Amino acid sequence: MTSDPLKSAVEAISTNKSYDVVIVCTTDDYQASYWMDRLSRGLFAKEDSSSSEGSSVFPMVLAVSEDWSAGGAGNGLGTLYAYQKACKLAQKLHEVDIADLLNQGKISAALYHTAGKGTRLAPLPASENNNKPGVKLPVCHEVDGESSPLTVLEAVVRQTSLYAPSRPGRLSAYWGDQVFIPSSSFEYKPTHHVDILCALGESAPTPEEWTERGLDKYGVIAVMPSGGAAQVEKVDHATAVKMLATLGEIKRVGPSLGSFSVSSDILNALCEEFSAELSSKTGKLDTDPHFWMPLTLPEKEYISLMGQKGVDVETASSHHQRMAVMKEKFEKGASSDLGMFGAVDVGDKACWWDYGQLKLYSKNNIKLIEKDENADLLRQFLGVSSRQMNSSLGESISVCSDSTITSCNIKSGKISSSVLCCVSSPSIEADGAIVVNCTAKKIVAPKGSILYNIVDDSDEGIVVGEGDVRVSVMNENGNDMVVKSNLSVCGGNSWKSIVEDNSMTFEAIMIQNSGTDIGAIEKVRKDLFKKTSSSFMED
Repeated sequence: MTSDPLKSAVEAISTNKSYDVVIVCTTDDYQASYWMDRLSRGLFAKEDSSSSEGSSVFPMVLAVSEDWSAGGAGNGLGTLYAYQKACKLAQKLHEVDIADLLNQGKISAALYHTAGKGTRLAPLPASENNNKPGVKLPVCHEVDGESSPLTVLEAVVRQTSLYAPSRPGRLSAYWGDQVFIPSSSFEYKPTHHVDILCALGESAPTPEEWTERGLDKYGVIAVMPSGGAAQVEKVDHATAVKMLATLGEIKRVGPSLGSFSVSSDILNALCEEFSAELSSKTGKLDTDPHFWMPLTLPEKEYISLMGQKGVDVETASSHHQRMAVMKEKFEKGASSDLGMFGAVDVGDKACWWDYGQLKLYSKNNIKLIEKDENADLLRQFLGVSSRQMNSSLGESISVCSDSTITSCNIKSGKISSSVLCCVSSPSIEADGAIVVNCTAKKIVAPKGSILYNIVDDSDEGIVVGEGDVRVSVMNENGNDMVVKSNLSVCGGNSWKSIVEDNSMTFEAIMIQNSGTDIGAIEKVRKDLFKKTSSSFMED
């Protein structure tokens, strides 16, 4: 039986109002165009209201690229820059001043960071032509009236809508590869200009509990009895207590999820403070070490922490003083009684599913066949109401009761403990495998294997071994290259190396994919899939 708080959260996801403004920060303009189109036709599709006088531009999807100097902006400056760029785009496309509406508390806004190479998820992002948030999950939803695999970003956007009703007048920022279901209440009234999601324990941990929970390996949020909070990063219990001693007693502690929300007031203050960097597109600042820690820690402790990161005393001291001046000016002119920095607890029993690593992509997708409470929640969240959905299966095919099959057309074979989505084949043997968006005359996918985005018209079909990973990388002309890997291969560690007899490294494939029109390639792949599968699926 599903725990009530978790079940309530999942149920609310399907009924909650979304954010009024959804901003996607991408690597390039092709990705921005893709997500504007994709989300507007799917999760945020509007009924035809051309004849309605009261039609609204909300929810509004705005996707922008981070055209920053070499090295990137970091997620701190990157958030501010993407927000400002989205404001200009909203004015251009819809003649709507979203900054003004946010200042008035009339709308809520969420920003999703999607940039990054996705090295640990390789080779799946390569198959999406570097569109890491477009990696497909083995379930479907409706886009333009057609069944289409749900992407990781779409799952994240759907889940994070939980917090939208509580955040008018605020900008929320999320990362695009982790889905979580809170076990604490998701409805709340913000009490701080900045609040950050974290999984708090019920009481302050002892030194032994600190180590046992692995808090020395994470960015950690410490909450005081007043409700105010501070952030420290990857320190042991004794160091954390020493650093936080001047702030008062520690009441609760937990690892940070990184995602945060800010009031329009502090958002405006940060944009003003870093206006020079934003206008020149220079500098690289992250939220945790460059915004939240200097705003919540004394200078001495901040310098000590930054020293562990290799930052010299002069640089750390100068930045802390800069943030201290900004904070003093902000608090003097503050128009509300909100505190500066607080925590939003997702609960220490929260469920979350990370798709940012190949092994976790495998683990959290094969979870769909499992029978525990966590798997029940995942299926409910993803809309898996039946083990077989929108599929056509031949009379001779053998399917176990645990496998999940979505939008597939398969004539014969045997499917055991596997997860299949958008698969078309006359014959398949799958045992403990994940197969997504593949068509071939024959498919053999044993335990631990992943087949992804493959269109194969050979008589041999697709045959792999245990733990093998096969993906197709396609270009705008429809030419494709099969890339091999294995669950035992870490893309991050092997990024610059040839693995599994591929002709190129993962890094070289990424470079080759740079600047490709992912929307055009998706259409080419879809048309080729239909043409190829129809050639051997017709009776």
